[in-house]
Amino acid sequence: MTDRSGGPGVPLAPAVDGHVHLMPERLMGAIRESLNDVAGWEFPHGADVTAVEAELRRHGVARYVALPYAHRAGIARELNDWLVDAAADSEMCIPFATVHPEDDVGAVVREAFDAGARGLKFQCPVQEVAPDDERLGPAYELCAEYGRPVLFHAGTAPMFEDSAHVGIDRFASFVRSYPDVRACAAHMGTFEHEAFIDLAREHDRVFLDTCFAMATVVGDYVDFDPAAIPDAVFEDLAGQVLYGSDFPNMPHAYEREYEGLLARDLSESAFDALFRGAASRFLGPEVDLPAADAHPTDGAEP
Repeated sequence: MTDRSGGPGVPLAPAVDGHVHLMPERLMGAIRESLNDVAGWEFPHGADVTAVEAELRRHGVARYVALPYAHRAGIARELNDWLVDAAADSEMCIPFATVHPEDDVGAVVREAFDAGARGLKFQCPVQEVAPDDERLGPAYELCAEYGRPVLFHAGTAPMFEDSAHVGIDRFASFVRSYPDVRACAAHMGTFEHEAFIDLAREHDRVFLDTCFAMATVVGDYVDFDPAAIPDAVFEDLAGQVLYGSDFPNMPHAYEREYEGLLARDLSESAFDALFRGAASRFLGPEVDLPAADAHPTDGAEP
């Protein structure tokens, strides 16, 4: 059962964070510099594995999904290898892989899956590839073969409303073409959250994650109010909406990501689905996730 005490030590234990970024130092630095240039965001959190995992444990997170993305051709193999190696030394990390559409898509993805990557991540506007881009077909076929999911930045938030690579139409086109592949739209699909929620109601293999969109401070950075998504969505789509944070690439304290969710008037089953059960459904039975009575932050600093 999710601890909703809000007290020190284990404010939401035991949780799964379905949206965390781990990348080599140089690449992470470049991404942060770009976000600072475009949006003016500052990043107070350390981005190395040790710092990331220490902060996640402090908030009761037992496992997290680590998401890379290749912004240009030719770097995905090295990036995937780095992340799988990092996960091998961690009890918390669940590594995903990525691929660029101009790579040998099938070969890169098969190698990553065979090495231990548990799914795929596409940052569609940055990678300039839509979910329904035919060049990604070999990747999706391998997802179906291996039973691995895909997580997309498929919505227009926070600054991609003019991008041809995002939006409900491109994501829905993918869902129609690959109905057996589990697919998650990050950030609740904002700024088209209503359409993404409707699509999830129609397809039980469509998932949404909460990262950034449901933060209590999201309105300080983009024009979105978490109250636009009522409690009924989390009840009706229990098992399809998973908690995620975007950590460590967030310009605010980690607890801002979950405090508003814990304050909602949800049933215990909806809370457990949000912080664990949906992640289990999305990742599949081969990924070991914490039991409801586990407390991974015992002994951690408050």
